[in-house]
Amino acid sequence: MPAFAKSADFAIDKPAGKACPNLRDDFRCGIHQSLRDKGFPGCTVFDCFGAGQHLTQVTFAGRTWRSSPGTTRETVAVFPIMRALHELLYYMAEAIEVAPTDGLRSAYNRIEEITRQRAADLARVDTDALRGEINPLLLAASRAHRTPPGPDHRGAHLFGADLRGARLRNASLRGAVLIGADLRKA
Repeated sequence: MPAFAKSADFAIDKPAGKACPNLRDDFRCGIHQSLRDKGFPGCTVFDCFGAGQHLTQVTFAGRTWRSSPGTTRETVAVFPIMRALHELLYYMAEAIEVAPTDGLRSAYNRIEEITRQRAADLARVDTDALRGEINPLLLAASRAHRTPPGPDHRGAHLFGADLRGARLRNASLRGAVLIGADLRKA
């Protein structure tokens, strides 16, 4: 149960650990069909990568914070960790599809194994350190997939840039700011 703040993305303030008032008893959203109209566009783009389901089904063996209120604190504590782990698994699965290596497969299996740990052990997982270990593997997969290599625009400030028709095939745009950039026919 992540927190969110009243903003253009959410109509209300909600602290972490508190259920959204739109969450029904069956854990489905009561306003799913009208999230944007009711001031919750942030809900339409948030992706937990399956972390919530994994916590309920695997970590807590089917117990929910509603059926077992004693799990609420642990669930709230480990949700961001599980989400980060599932995000890494997502990126590694994508990388394995385009540039499979033994290193990627091994790292994927190791992260998958970590997701099966008890909540108390998950709470001690350093996801920043894991990202640091896995990032070189993902970068290598990206480079291998982008052959021949295209232009390097890593970290470029391309805010509002007119890039119509630019040759960006196989380009690296990692960390580039492209807000308002015109990429038509690029």
